[in-house]
Amino acid sequence: MAEPANPLRGARFVLAAHEIRQLPTDAGAEVAFAGASNAGKSSALNALVGHAALARTSKTPGRTQQIVVFELPDGHRLIDLPGYGYAKVPEALREHWRVAIDAYLHERRSLRGLVLIADLRHALKPYDRQMLRFCADIELPCVVLLSKADKLSRAQALTAQRKVQGEMDKAHWNARTILFSAPAGTGVEEARAAAMDLLL
Repeated sequence: MAEPANPLRGARFVLAAHEIRQLPTDAGAEVAFAGASNAGKSSALNALVGHAALARTSKTPGRTQQIVVFELPDGHRLIDLPGYGYAKVPEALREHWRVAIDAYLHERRSLRGLVLIADLRHALKPYDRQMLRFCADIELPCVVLLSKADKLSRAQALTAQRKVQGEMDKAHWNARTILFSAPAGTGVEEARAAAMDLLL
């Protein structure tokens, strides 16, 4: 059976911004991707767009040091936010990105939703909770990709997912979870559909 067409195929790099004022005109629709620096955010983005090298991946976490903009053929945008929590980044740069990400999430009118990538084995981390709380406060739709699901058995992965979903439901963070693995292809189709739902 033929694979379904990938609605995110054809994404192209537009620019990498150090300040939010360098981003494209604030019009249309975009979805942002956020996550800890070792959660597999770049790998997730590459898997979703079907391009192995669109977002930079590395065995060294924290490679995304700017706000990276990708544009789809229909004009919608995917925004790769800097990975957070990477200890080897200087404190001044960490603080710059904290302020820049906060400003982006507060001010960007074309932002339609957030895809949060969290390592299933260690979710949720304090910054994950902060992002979820923020999204809930401003009613920004959020989808959580629980990455590296291939590192656990199916039963372990489902148990971990229920735990995360239960914590979010109890806190009234209106977000859904998807078990995800870029190398294994787990949840890729579901995540693509969720990203498109946010954009449309």
